[in-house]
Amino acid sequence: MINKKNLWFLTLFSLILVLSVYYITMPNELLLTNSGDYLKNVNSKTEEKTDETKTTVTESEVITALKIASEEELQEELDALKQVLSDSQKSADEKNEAFDKIKNMNENKAKEEEIAKILKQEFDVDTFIKIEGSSVKVVVKKDKHDTALANKMMRKVQENFDTSMYISIEFK
Repeated sequence: MINKKNLWFLTLFSLILVLSVYYITMPNELLLTNSGDYLKNVNSKTEEKTDETKTTVTESEVITALKIASEEELQEELDALKQVLSDSQKSADEKNEAFDKIKNMNENKAKEEEIAKILKQEFDVDTFIKIEGSSVKVVVKKDKHDTALANKMMRKVQENFDTSMYISIEFK
């Protein structure tokens, strides 16, 4: 006998199943067109904003150049991984791997920004941070190379990770 709970469960389950099948069988051109338009809008907005921020940048040229290069590299990797996700020729394992990489890249970017904010508040220095696997590279804008400051910064960076990380501090 089917009671109300089972009927609701079957109804919702069938709805989810139908939407899943529809999404999987949707043509890739439709997905690319929508995401491409979105990316164009985002890029045009960021270009407008960068023109404004170029006049008010107070960081050193080295830190700014490293951040821009890192952003460009990250964007290229994201574009390549999005192509893998939208390619109908790729297997589910390849798409899952690409999705996991995108997720990991976003987590690393958020962690980099968080650490940079902490170091700015704690030590009042401008930094560039790059996380790659189990290593963290920190570039600090400071003329004087201070070993004590570097040790304090290394400890502060390590506090943000559960596992032991290889942390390098470079003064520019």
